[in-house]
Amino acid sequence: MPNLIKAAAALLISAVGVHLVYLSVIWPRAEQALFEAQQAGRSVSRTLPVVLKDYEQEICLILMFWGIYLILEKCYAIVKHRYLFNIRLIGDEQENGAEEHSTLREMQSALRDLENLTDAETRDTPLVKTLRTAARRYIATRDAQNTSDAIVTGVEALAARIESGNSMIRYLIWAIPSIGFIGTVRGIGQALSQADQALAGDISGMTNSLGIAFNSTLVALIISIFLMFLLHELQRLQDKLIVDTQAYCEEFLLSRIETN
Repeated sequence: MPNLIKAAAALLISAVGVHLVYLSVIWPRAEQALFEAQQAGRSVSRTLPVVLKDYEQEICLILMFWGIYLILEKCYAIVKHRYLFNIRLIGDEQENGAEEHSTLREMQSALRDLENLTDAETRDTPLVKTLRTAARRYIATRDAQNTSDAIVTGVEALAARIESGNSMIRYLIWAIPSIGFIGTVRGIGQALSQADQALAGDISGMTNSLGIAFNSTLVALIISIFLMFLLHELQRLQDKLIVDTQAYCEEFLLSRIETN
């Protein structure tokens, strides 16, 4: 629920911020460019305010900034806890001369340590959850194969959660070009409705309407390409998280069980 509230707040901030920029910068400059072109009897220059002036482009920009927030939030959550892979969460090996502990006691002690972590965010990280699940499985079964199966199951569940968590980002990357195509259809429809004026010799209305069609598609496709790049970078981090989680569990938990 907190993540849903933060995402909704980010969408609201994105919508308000982009709309304020349109009110103060984009629309005034675009109207000025259109007025000057009309007075001079020429086609309007394709400046950035003119390209971005329509509602479809505004919606695409709002969704772009929201998508950037969703991607960066997931990247930050992964990078924030990368340090866990550089420390021993199960406990150090026994020093020479120290009394040998049984594997069962080690796993019970490790499970207590993992459950008593003071930081709630750390307790909820995929690595700690997978370690807790595997430790519980060994305590219940005292079998290395069952523990290995628990690690594999935990990693597969992590991959499924990650895949499900990216669904909104994928929807945005699909929706933005669709919104651009809506602008294309709207612009072409307006251009066709002004065919009589074009036949009479006034093609300014038709060219402006065709500008809506082309500009909306151009902006939507550029934004979609940019967000797709960010999504691929996020997936690279997520794939590395999955691989490192399984490797950590096998190195620091499963190998200890098998050697004792």
